[in-house]
This record gives sequence, C-alpha cells and structure tokens, in this order.
Amino acid sequence: MELRRAPAVNALLYAVLPLALLALWGGLSGLKLLNPYLVPSPGKIGSAALRLLARGELQKHIAVSLGRVWAGYGISVLCALPLALLFHECPPLRKIFHGIFEALRAVPPLALIPLLILWFGIGEASKLAVIVLATFFPVFLNAESGFDSMDRRWLELSLSLELSFWRHLRLVLIPAALPQIITGLRLGFGYAWRALLGAELFASASGLGYLITDSQAMARVDRVFVGIITIGVLGLGFDALLRLAASRLIPPAENLHGTAHD
Repeated sequence: MELRRAPAVNALLYAVLPLALLALWGGLSGLKLLNPYLVPSPGKIGSAALRLLARGELQKHIAVSLGRVWAGYGISVLCALPLALLFHECPPLRKIFHGIFEALRAVPPLALIPLLILWFGIGEASKLAVIVLATFFPVFLNAESGFDSMDRRWLELSLSLELSFWRHLRLVLIPAALPQIITGLRLGFGYAWRALLGAELFASASGLGYLITDSQAMARVDRVFVGIITIGVLGLGFDALLRLAASRLIPPAENLHGTAHD
C-alpha cells in the first residue's frame, strides 16, 4: 500500500509549490496589488492561451520550436557522446583538441549569430547551429567526466574477465557514467531552449521565441507569459521523459557482475 501511494505523494509534493504560487498570484491580482499590465492575472493569461489554442497559433509555434530544439539537440548528442568516449579512450587526442574546445566553450553561442547568418543564411541552418553550439558542451563535458570518473575496481573487473570493447562499453563504461550522462543530457536540453529563443529573434516568423518577441512588440504581456509558461511546461515534461528513458534503457551498474558471467 505504501509503495502504491508513493507516486501520488511524490506528484503532490511536486505540485505544492506551483499551486501555492498560482494561488498567491491570483490573490494578489484580485486585490489589485499587481500592475495588470506588467503582471496579468492567471485568468487573463489562461484566456489568452485558450484564444491562441482555438486559432491554432500556439500549436503551430510549439511544433516549429520543438522541431528546431530536437533537431539541434539530437545533432549535439550524436556528436558529443561518441567524442567524449573517443577522448576517454585516447588521451593524446584530448590534449590536442583541449585548447580549441576550451576557447569555443568560452564564446557565447549567441555572440556567433551574425557570423552564422553570414555562413548559413537566415534559414533553419543558422538556428540549428546556435542550438548545437549551446548544447554540445554540457553533454560532452558531463559524459567525458562520467567516463573518466569510473571506479577503478570496475575497470579491473572488466580486464580480468577479458571483456570485448563493446561489452566493456555496455556493461562498465555506460553504467558507470550514466548519472553524469543524464545530467549532461538534461542540462543540454535546457540550454537548447535558451539558445532557441535567441536564435528565433533573428528572421523568424514562427516558434515560441517569435511568439514572445512579437507579443512584446504588440504590448501583449499576457501572450508573453503564455509563451514563457509553455516553454517551462514543455521543458519540465521532456526532462521527466529523458530521466525515464535513461532509467529504462540502460541497465544499472550493479548488474555488471551477473551480466558479465552470462
């Protein structure tokens, strides 16, 4: 009974603070203690969201932004994880590229937008490039750190069992680095949304970033809040999906000993 109640209790705990803030926000708005132009009431924001949904605008902006985020994020993950593994297995290669990577990491991706527009134009390629640059290093550095921090006892066990590289990767390296890989994936997805908003400021006619900036230009603060809240809700949902997928698809490190003898 206790185990069956645990998910409901956890969900309630997660919802307590947002619901309390929403109630406080609504109360302050009802008492006219908040400037309705700068901070619209929850009811006004909800009405704006319903109007956008009824016209299909919000769905269109969500679909466009999600396409850009997942495309750029996917490219980053497909490049960052194998490269982190390569650098772990080949330290001299890491030393060769260390200076270049550190210099690139220090440059904010949004500062490169003018150059990226010159290279790729004002279409989707430049927006994807901004997202890739913003998400690559959180994923790469966390994965690299996870591989490097593997417990030496697991490495010794792998050597003693004479595991092949692929079995060593599947049974030792990935489970050992999994917590930091997940952290990098979650951080990278958050950075993808931040970069997207910056990228959609330039020559965009759709997307949640465009919705926010266009609404700001029209002094529609309620629509600005709709865009911001939508990004927050989507980010929360996909963060939960990332954690769930990682926990389901990759076996825990504790199963190494039993699996290695299969």
